[in-house]
Amino acid sequence: MSLTARIRERAYTLGFDLVGVTSVQPSHYGEFLADWLAQGYAGEMSYLQRNVEKRLDPRRILPGARSILAVGMKTPTAGDQTADPSRGRISRYAQGDDYHDRMGTRLHELLGFIQREAGREVRGRAYVDTGPVLEREVASRAGLGWIGKNTNLIHPRWGSWLFLGEILLDIELAPNEPWSADRCGTCTRCLEACPTGALVAPRLLDARRCISYLTIELKGSIPRSLRPLMGNWVFGCDVCQEVCPWNRTLARPTDEQALWPREGLGAPSLLSLMGMDDEAFRSRFRGSPIKRAKRRGLLRNVAVALGNWG
Repeated sequence: MSLTARIRERAYTLGFDLVGVTSVQPSHYGEFLADWLAQGYAGEMSYLQRNVEKRLDPRRILPGARSILAVGMKTPTAGDQTADPSRGRISRYAQGDDYHDRMGTRLHELLGFIQREAGREVRGRAYVDTGPVLEREVASRAGLGWIGKNTNLIHPRWGSWLFLGEILLDIELAPNEPWSADRCGTCTRCLEACPTGALVAPRLLDARRCISYLTIELKGSIPRSLRPLMGNWVFGCDVCQEVCPWNRTLARPTDEQALWPREGLGAPSLLSLMGMDDEAFRSRFRGSPIKRAKRRGLLRNVAVALGNWG
């Protein structure tokens, strides 16, 4: 078996559902990214303003980089979701353990495997949402799917319920054919369903209006005009994925049990969440993506949901 084939086999053994390789080259999205940032669509995510040069050319992250190994892991597609306004809605991906920890550990294990199998010193950088990498473009170039109108990467078998990660390497691996087909067709269900109108055009997201941004990334007060549109979402939002035909008909849940919903996180009582002190918050959300919002941020979101409940 070639080195590339051995790496693929090991990646699947480690639990990744999609594996692809692309060569290192400058991004095709430089003009788009510059315009998107200039429009202010990033909101308060100032980290997206930093290291733009690295985002547009991975060789600035890892000098001498020649290949990128892109991986995908299925996210939970099940999870309690409710229209009951007295209960909060939490994005499916955040109802279990933190995927950063699960995927990050395995990517570093895979990097170690590559370094041993190559028979020489190999430099690499592994990332799961943590580095200045345009992950969806890399994944699409590695043949893992296309970027849908909801701005998520979509695979014809797994839909957009996917976590993405990558390893930059200074060795040359056999690349996959880039994904070229756009299978969204004339469908605009995601644009029409977005509660806040954050999808201002196909593949164009105004993060400042996105419920996921408002409940996770935004640190200050949620604009009053957007609060009634948030319903009972208290962490993240799945609407643009829930309505996608590729998710409604074909997607299958992850086999990774640690990512399955924890008891009580599918549709928690808003009043029980509002009653948490610091210790209760840390205990309940230990090892969970929800800790990113911190107690203050989560309770701010709960307060909005309580207001919408009336």
